[in-house]
Amino acid sequence: MNRYLLSIDLGGTNTKIALFNSKLSLKAKTSFFTKKFFSNRDKLLSEIIKRSFALIDKNHIRHDQVLAMGIGVPGLVDFAKGKVYYLPNVPHWKNTPLKKVLEKRTRFKVFVDNDVNLMALAELRLGAAKKAKNAVCLTLGTGVGGGLILNGQLFRGSSYCSGEIGHIPLNIWGNKCSCGGRGCLETYVGNKIILSDAKKKLKIKNLTLERLSELYKKKNRIAIKIYNNFAENIGIALVGVVNVLNPDAIIIGGGLSFAGDFVFKKIKQVIRMRAMPVQSSCVKIYKTSLGRDSGLIGAAILARDNLKARNPH
Repeated sequence: MNRYLLSIDLGGTNTKIALFNSKLSLKAKTSFFTKKFFSNRDKLLSEIIKRSFALIDKNHIRHDQVLAMGIGVPGLVDFAKGKVYYLPNVPHWKNTPLKKVLEKRTRFKVFVDNDVNLMALAELRLGAAKKAKNAVCLTLGTGVGGGLILNGQLFRGSSYCSGEIGHIPLNIWGNKCSCGGRGCLETYVGNKIILSDAKKKLKIKNLTLERLSELYKKKNRIAIKIYNNFAENIGIALVGVVNVLNPDAIIIGGGLSFAGDFVFKKIKQVIRMRAMPVQSSCVKIYKTSLGRDSGLIGAAILARDNLKARNPH
């Protein structure tokens, strides 16, 4: 009998759901717009469960063929308990016992982690970090997330909350951040911030990131300035990370990472210019090799690995 892993990537903009077989081959996937359910946490949870069950049934899979569910969320998680401390860009999730709730409502084994930890896990096992001893993973989307690989292992920190690169403060008097701090990187480079700024300056009401990238490529002066500032702020934050951790790889994913190679070129330039020379000389910067599904793949690996740890035979 074939066995499957149910994988969820809950994002501030979209939530993705996938089925993988036990060898991590993708069977099927679906997605929905997260913001439609922002007003009520339980409605969002119900939508995740409803769509997960629909995906299973559509692919003629019995529920007892599903080995476990792995879910990545964009915020602080107690990995051991499967509890969400809070999600900076998704309201009403403070102190949510997510593992307990989902296990009760689905009857599946459930494993919960930060979404970028799962991207890092996927890149470590199957992607751009496969040969790296120390690596930093970064996602650029609604928010800015980070995941750390140290000495070849996913590093979660003392309370499982390491890697919050989006909340490195760049300005002591900067704008208030959703995390409660001020001047965090995320307040300068989140996609909502960029689009809001660009709409005002370009006077285009229904502007998208794709359209903004097109304007950049056409050498629009305002678009060039917006993207240069975006890349420079990311580069400055990563200079601090490079100096402190001395990684051999930085892997960047998320929607904004697909804006264009010019973003990567500028980030690399800032790191080369501003980081300490020994650390900057050894670090290489990559776009995620697993694309937009890296978080889903990581959630499937999380579920499979934790099942093996519980049942080694």
